[in-house]
Amino acid sequence: MGLSGLQIYKLLPRTNCKECGFPTCLAFAMKLAARQAELSDCPYVSDEAKAQLDAAAAPPIRLVTIGPESRKVEVGNETVLYRHEKTFYHEPGFFYRLSDTLSEQEFAARLKEIADYQVERVGIDLSANGVAIENASGDAATFAARVKQAVAAGLPVILISDDPAAMEAGLKAATGNRPLVYGATAENWEKMAALAKQYQAPLAVRSSDGLDGLAELTAKIQGLGVEDMVLDPGADGWAESLKRLTILRRLALKKNFRPLGYPIIVFPGRAAEDEIEEALLAAQYVAKYAGLIVLDHFDPASLYPLLTLRQNIYTDPQKPIQVSPGLYEIGEPKPDSPLLVTTNFSLTYFSVAGEVEATGRPAWLLICDSEGMSVLTAWAAGKFDAERIAKAVKQNGVESKINHRKIIIPGHVSSISGELEEELPGWQILVGPREAIGIPSFLKNFA
Repeated sequence: MGLSGLQIYKLLPRTNCKECGFPTCLAFAMKLAARQAELSDCPYVSDEAKAQLDAAAAPPIRLVTIGPESRKVEVGNETVLYRHEKTFYHEPGFFYRLSDTLSEQEFAARLKEIADYQVERVGIDLSANGVAIENASGDAATFAARVKQAVAAGLPVILISDDPAAMEAGLKAATGNRPLVYGATAENWEKMAALAKQYQAPLAVRSSDGLDGLAELTAKIQGLGVEDMVLDPGADGWAESLKRLTILRRLALKKNFRPLGYPIIVFPGRAAEDEIEEALLAAQYVAKYAGLIVLDHFDPASLYPLLTLRQNIYTDPQKPIQVSPGLYEIGEPKPDSPLLVTTNFSLTYFSVAGEVEATGRPAWLLICDSEGMSVLTAWAAGKFDAERIAKAVKQNGVESKINHRKIIIPGHVSSISGELEEELPGWQILVGPREAIGIPSFLKNFA
């Protein structure tokens, strides 16, 4: 168990200098104890105190980095069991397993397909994270050649082999990439740990003896000087994997059990009967509680919903994704083009903007500051009302850019039309559709 807030406080300088960002050393100590601050934030803590505070300051789940700096994947360092308690920080990485038995041309084609896939959602580019290269051939040279191809593509890689000799060949080929070594078992852990330490790579650990065996292995490996590890709990299928991943998260967060305080890697294809079940299992792992998800089948039709789910779960619930308030031009609007108004919740903005663009008709889109809330939520919270809309109209100089006095409000807030008429004398308030999908047909009748 870690130190209490008062125990930590006694080891701090106790100068209340505030340079850590907290008003007092005691407040900082309490945050350290709750794993909500970093010891490095204190510029004056002594080396002796640092040594004693390491256990209290270290995150309950170690942060592990995989891949080159340009596309690195960071997993771990989570602090809560449930997203609504605070937030989840490091989203799981999606990796696709490729066998080194593929020909150079076929391997390159699949690699390019994975590397090139990118989709935009609410203004954020989403993509797969990397590839897991499996030494199915059993040949070290072939394995190294395929690793070189993946590294040349700039993708983070996971190296899968039970053979230390093949693994070393792969590590040499992956210089500068910081791959994940998968993996250490009860049979080969000493050699794999030595390689991970030599090449400064994180090490995946798996055990056939349940979580007790996994904890024994990580303790031995840490004893050899390897700190960055990833856990394969060895459970496949729906119920057992959910049970083990939840236990791992609870042990790390609630019991501060260091031997199992590492990110988790999963292989949904090991238990899935087909591609659909593999994608569904992956969705479960996104929510609870995988750090790395290795898939066997690349299909944009299944990857897109997984990326969307990941984005939704790993968005801070207290800080919705939002766009900047202001007057946006859709197409090349003219003074007689229609004026619509909505909130600055990103999904709302991109839904409305996308439907307007689809009509081919230029328009003005006024975005009000609703603190990132959707239309109904903002209206219920008093963040999207007649006063705020009128203020946005005036602040953005809307009257100087249009030659009409018509504003289209979302159908969900039709009740504020009377109040808005009072706030904007001389304006005609038009009630638009309740859903963005109804905008094209509505704009056809705008005059």
